[in-house]
Amino acid sequence: MASPSEEPPLAEDGWCEPPLDTNQEQSEPPMSKNKLKKLLRDQKWEEGREKRREIRRIKAKAKKERKRAVGDNNTLIDPTSEKRKASTEPDIPASKKPRPAKSVLLPISIVIDCDFDDLMLDGERTSLASQVTRSYSENNKASFKSHLFVSSFGGHLKQRFDTVLAGHHHSWTGVKFLESDFEAAADQAAEVMKTDRRGRLAGAFEKTRDKQVTSTSGEVVYLTSDSPETLTELKPYSTYIIGGIVDKNRHKGICYKRAMDRGIKTAKLPIGDYMKMTSRFVLATNHVVEIMLRWLEVGEWAKAFMEAIPQRKGGVLKALNQPSETKTQEQETDSGAVEQEQEDEGAALNNNAHMLSVSDHAAEAPGYHEGQQP
Repeated sequence: MASPSEEPPLAEDGWCEPPLDTNQEQSEPPMSKNKLKKLLRDQKWEEGREKRREIRRIKAKAKKERKRAVGDNNTLIDPTSEKRKASTEPDIPASKKPRPAKSVLLPISIVIDCDFDDLMLDGERTSLASQVTRSYSENNKASFKSHLFVSSFGGHLKQRFDTVLAGHHHSWTGVKFLESDFEAAADQAAEVMKTDRRGRLAGAFEKTRDKQVTSTSGEVVYLTSDSPETLTELKPYSTYIIGGIVDKNRHKGICYKRAMDRGIKTAKLPIGDYMKMTSRFVLATNHVVEIMLRWLEVGEWAKAFMEAIPQRKGGVLKALNQPSETKTQEQETDSGAVEQEQEDEGAALNNNAHMLSVSDHAAEAPGYHEGQQP
């Protein structure tokens, strides 16, 4: 046996491996092949960010030039066309052009509870980040919008927003990201709805103007499909909590248990009362937010479901005049099957399209369940 001071023997090619650091091996386990591949893929994606941005810029410029060329050709072929007439009219000053209707803020709050970071895989966190982004976009462009909070914002989810999504959420308006949990977020929402920034009673809340509705008449409700209670309407000055977890049904009933342990009221959306599905029903977090926003606009669950639930789900409205016994049986069949969804990532936001340019990196995994999947 060679003494510690002797040189390690050379291999036939004249090269010898350096001595192993046993302490380093114990403290840093070797990286798996899958994790190494993912790390290299992420690095390659980041390195190509500027190139992708330049490609998008070139494509946008080419698209504008094509539209301009088509317009010029139409003008030459048909000088008397409406386009020609429009082109000869004096330009309307930008200040006098009709502006899109401004969103009306209502005294109601939605909290996305993201305190499940340790229970999700990397792909599921990517999906949740996309769903939070889309939820913000839907609320921001809705005709009647709510106060929006993202609670327990930290860990890998926050890291993704700060790095891959380039920290664009810092410029978002009408939403608050909080490190505290959903109860603290609900308390903060209640305080906001007591101030002049609470919003006004409009949209579906218009009918409550004549009633004695005050900032103290609201409630806090955790939406979960495991709840025995069914939500009949959204109430002014109330806060509704949605469980922000993507877990492919591994953690059943976690949101319901979480709410019950805190003494928070629970309820489920009345999907089974209005919709009949040809297959197993699934929803994403942003779909539930969109359903609530549509209800704030039209005040009817049936319309809200039909407008917000993707057509590919195959959902149809139930006959409202069916016998109560049959309706009850269908409710038992349909109302408890809410899970997560596999959803395409990369849709452009109306005024935040640049925020989703990086979301093409990964396909979105299953998303929202009504607070928690069954």
